[in-house]
Amino acid sequence: MTEKLPIGLSFADKDVRAFTDELRTKHAIVKNTSGEWILLKHHNVMAAALDHERFSSHVSRYLQIPNGLDGEEHTQYREVLDRYLTREALTPFIPVFKRVASELIAQVPKGKVIDAVNDIGAVFAVRAQCQWLGWPAELEPRLLAWMKENHAATRSGKHEWTAKVAEEFDDIVREIIQSRRIEQNGTADDITAQLCRETVNGELLTDQKIVSILRNWTGGDLGSIALCVGVIMTHIAEHPELIATIKTSSNEQVEAIVNEILRIDNPFVSNRRVTKCPVHICGQDIPAGAKIQLNWTSANRDQAVFDNNQFDPIKNADKNLVYGIGKHACPGQLLASLELRIALQTLLSSVNSISFVDGQPPEREVAPVGGYHRVPVILS
Repeated sequence: MTEKLPIGLSFADKDVRAFTDELRTKHAIVKNTSGEWILLKHHNVMAAALDHERFSSHVSRYLQIPNGLDGEEHTQYREVLDRYLTREALTPFIPVFKRVASELIAQVPKGKVIDAVNDIGAVFAVRAQCQWLGWPAELEPRLLAWMKENHAATRSGKHEWTAKVAEEFDDIVREIIQSRRIEQNGTADDITAQLCRETVNGELLTDQKIVSILRNWTGGDLGSIALCVGVIMTHIAEHPELIATIKTSSNEQVEAIVNEILRIDNPFVSNRRVTKCPVHICGQDIPAGAKIQLNWTSANRDQAVFDNNQFDPIKNADKNLVYGIGKHACPGQLLASLELRIALQTLLSSVNSISFVDGQPPEREVAPVGGYHRVPVILS
């Protein structure tokens, strides 16, 4: 007897983790109110992410470079852009990120209530990204305000609002690109200036393409890094024994711990695909042109794969889908890992405890956003 497939489920106003944990015990696939087929189990999500013949990443009417491209076009752009995100390319920025983190943590009051997401995560994300891309520090208030509105718009599900917020970010990027174009005969040689001189197939990148690249690199990463910091600090407040472990661990071990925390509470909720042909998944016949959601949050909590979600940074590392998998995996994985590891190590070098505030529990985000909206803590 075939199980009854849930159709028209609403994920709005729900904690993605709790909701998908419940769904996954009964179903491998569900369909939401937007008509998307949502894959919930680890092996199905991984299989679809690796199947580039039947599943397309060209899912948006907006230009998304590089991961909204397919086939050879995607490969050509990744080959050019991934050079900016190698360990060799990012190593010179490690002392820069350490300085940003040290200055921020020095300014954060101890013994008083702060919000881990907005007072630490968001500020660090903006300052680190501006340093990496060569953007002016004066943009910080504007970018912080944009991040808040972007999360609110995404949370609302109102397409007009999210489109407006996206255009506001594109305007910021266009202004910076124009300044770099004017300075091309000058001395500017930051990452943004280099992108303005970059070519793919012998053709100079257009402003439209650079906006798309920087939106992909920065627009999503700013909010994601902030959410990650909230998740990490919440987990450490709940498991204070980790502080001593992290303080005595190598950089690689700390990154593994961070990745495992994010696996258990993944703020990178999902990516989309579109079927190129009819497919049969989880007992369901799905037509060509159907919208598919790879739910990373659910896949990363699949109890059949992760031994009922036991915390094990080493054992679970090769199955962790926090940054996706395959050739469309997150281009900025190494950058995000460096920033999060440095932020955490710097924080724990100056504090011995992260405590919750009585009567002020962490406030979870709701679908389609993961992680926490606000995490009140006291550092001591």
